[in-house]
Amino acid sequence: MIVESTKFYTNRWFRAYKVVGRIALVLGLSGASWHVCGQSLDQPERKWVPLINDHVHDPRGPAIKQLQQPGEILSQLPAHTSGNQVRWAVALDRGAINPRRSRTPSKTQVPVLDMDVLMDLNGSMNIVRFPHRIHTQWLACDNCHEHLFKSKAGTNNLSMFQILLGEQCGLCHGAVAFPLTECQFCHSVERRNSDFVSPMPHLGPRLEK
Repeated sequence: MIVESTKFYTNRWFRAYKVVGRIALVLGLSGASWHVCGQSLDQPERKWVPLINDHVHDPRGPAIKQLQQPGEILSQLPAHTSGNQVRWAVALDRGAINPRRSRTPSKTQVPVLDMDVLMDLNGSMNIVRFPHRIHTQWLACDNCHEHLFKSKAGTNNLSMFQILLGEQCGLCHGAVAFPLTECQFCHSVERRNSDFVSPMPHLGPRLEK
């Protein structure tokens, strides 16, 4: 496990108000369910737009009758209340799906890295646990390293403001991965006290409150 710290930006209260506003905007535009303590206040029945009405496929094309409707298979996968309404990580762990690691067949096996990174956001939110395992089950390491994130602990200046702008983690989350409205998925480690220390201290510095 690696521990990384993030830094405050100048004029942090002004930026905080902007971030809160962006979160509200994301919630409003996405029609996402409101969550309190990780529980959805309303859990509507899962529905998917038919291909003929999704504004992507040509409803007059001959292939429209041959393609599988989203609801036919997605309804059989673990349910979620936001995004495309599927818990993809759970589906992967259960063996319900077996994603292709590359667009072209390759004899080289992409390694799965079973290592977590703890990221302290210097606030009252729970600590972020980044699980390499689930990410490397989908993606090779060079999708993120070194152009998005540096491998060396302490060299990444992570910011929720940048993430909400679609940068850093926001390149995927909110686009092809679960949306940023699911705070508890990332902020998953309870912040008990200032004495929290990485169980593998040789891999990173002590967490600071």
